Amino acid sequence: MYLGFEATKHDILDEITMELRTRQTLKELSVSTVQSVRQLVGSLSGGQRQAIAVARAVMRDDKLVIMDEPTAALGVTQTAQVLELITTLASRDIAVLLISHNLTDVFQVADRIAVMYLGNLVSSGPKSNYDMSSAVDLITSGTTTRAA
Repeated sequence: MYLGFEATKHDILDEITMELRTRQTLKELSVSTVQSVRQLVGSLSGGQRQAIAVARAVMRDDKLVIMDEPTAALGVTQTAQVLELITTLASRDIAVLLISHNLTDVFQVADRIAVMYLGNLVSSGPKSNYDMSSAVDLITSGTTTRAA
């Protein structure tokens, strides 16, 4: 959680402060699946790793979190947890840029949608301008004839 911006006290790592702040941040984000804040990230599940990455962003007061296919390798429960975290970030006025081919996830959490085709932006606007079919048309052909 603190790699690169460790808390120190008199030039010594302040492990107590880091641990307490980590626990508090995870609690605020409703992350209850991480058993110990001292657990190695490599031993965590994919959903737990996503939660830790989000918690790091919150702790550093980041204003933008970019997530590239955050649910691609996750199961149903872990996917729901990650999408809930995205919603929590949005409620804290933290912008989330979600890059995903999973349109169900996108439509569940997005306010705005931008569609790219062959590396070019072909459409963007409020979620209400799109439905699944029009989004798929834009993703696969760069155009759509369907009305949202």
